[in-house]
Formats: sequence, C-alpha cells, structure tokens
Amino acid sequence: MLPNPAPRDRGELASQLAVACIGAGLITSLAVAQGQNPLTALGITLFSAVAAVMVGQVL
Repeated sequence: MLPNPAPRDRGELASQLAVACIGAGLITSLAVAQGQNPLTALGITLFSAVAAVMVGQVL
C-alpha cells in the first residue's frame, strides 16, 4: 500500500492554478483571435487549468 502524501498548502495550490491558467490562457487567446467564442475559450481555459492542477496533485 502506498503511503499517504503530505497535504499541500493553499499557497502552492493557488500558484499551480495561476500558472496553469496562464499557460492555457495563452493558447485560448490565440483561438479567440482566430474567431472562437470567448466564453467557450474561457471554459476551455478553466477546465484545462483545473485538470492540470488535479494531475499535478496526484503525481
């Protein structure tokens, strides 16, 4: 059985989320410039940022 990892603090989680949003936001801003709906782009950005943080917490 794997040991339980130590819980991460909120500051680290917030910084991971901010970096993930910036990275995803760069790509989706390019998509908006190409004509994508801004609300769709925002949804994609938020989903991908949350997914990246979740994967980062598991690994």
